[in-house]
Amino acid sequence: MTTIPYSRQTITEDDIAAVTEVLRSDFLTQGAEVPRFEAAFAERHGVAHAVAVTNATEALHLACLAFGIGPGSRVWTTPNSFLASANCALYCGAEVDFVDIDPLTRNLSVDALRAKLHQAELDGSLPQLLIPVDFAGLPCDLREMRRLADRYGFRILEDASHATGASYLGQPVAAAWSDATVFSFHAVKVITTAEGGMVTTQDAALAERLRLLRSHGVVRDPSALSAPPEGPWVYEQQLLGRNARMTELQAALGRSQLGRLATMQAARVALADRYDHLLADLPLFLPARLPDRSSAWHLYAVEIDLAQVGRTRAQVFSAMREAGIGVNVHYIPIHTQPYYQGLGFRVGDFPAAERYYAGAISLPLFPAMSEAQQHHVATTLAAALGAAAPARRVA
Repeated sequence: MTTIPYSRQTITEDDIAAVTEVLRSDFLTQGAEVPRFEAAFAERHGVAHAVAVTNATEALHLACLAFGIGPGSRVWTTPNSFLASANCALYCGAEVDFVDIDPLTRNLSVDALRAKLHQAELDGSLPQLLIPVDFAGLPCDLREMRRLADRYGFRILEDASHATGASYLGQPVAAAWSDATVFSFHAVKVITTAEGGMVTTQDAALAERLRLLRSHGVVRDPSALSAPPEGPWVYEQQLLGRNARMTELQAALGRSQLGRLATMQAARVALADRYDHLLADLPLFLPARLPDRSSAWHLYAVEIDLAQVGRTRAQVFSAMREAGIGVNVHYIPIHTQPYYQGLGFRVGDFPAAERYYAGAISLPLFPAMSEAQQHHVATTLAAALGAAAPARRVA
């Protein structure tokens, strides 16, 4: 039985009151709460537009559509992510490829990207869109990616599903370097709407296209119709859209959670700092710390130094689970999945991602986690690794 989950949502009485207020209102969907949440999120992240949708997978898909991705398009992303970061392009009929990761940050490698772009230019196979992923909440090297995007002519769709609350070069993620950014509000994410996603952008035309795509591609504004309407009931489908609208209940919960993002983020930072101290002497590679960015600490993902440990990752994982500690693994490299093998990818294609995965394990981290729980995780992990237990006192 799991006694310490790898993550857990934090719900307060204010959250419950916000949702209850919507339940007592006249609108459970398509009311005023979604626009309020969008406005608050956009302000917090320093962007002009935020478009709320049902989940981050749908956000990625709609963003691809809004960028005009379709058959004949090429989209590159990282193999170290959840499937949605690549699937979103396949949904549009595009061709997907991957760029290997940086072993330190576990994010898409700028050096590997630069080399792949150089070869693609020679081959006439440059991408139209790059989807870098802020793995575990640590922002990618977005400034360098922007320079490459401007040189080679592709757009950047940042997958910041892990990174609500993170910052890069002194600004919130999404503010400066990407053409659009996607966030996730799944229950285990930094803030939650139970399920939900957001696309942010500085581009007004792109934001309007996203709003159309999330609601069947339907236009009701008389000034935007192709002909004068017969009456106020007239609407037009102008794009092939989807039903991806966020509900008022979700938005109310999200706006309430956003109001205490700083507090929850501070708790995550404190937990990550304590893990760094507790695990410093264990045979592990700990998450990167870089001076130009701050992680949202959605995950605390470590990598077992398999050369120093006489046990497999599976054995360590099983020992932790048997002790009631809900460790997890993020992620199985996308290109090794059977579906992607069927597209022609093979084990060995992206060795840095595969090496990281071989020893990867994510430890529990959530704002309500106690110091005693965290120390129990650390001592149990030490035993599972066959190492000495960390000291009880934390500096």
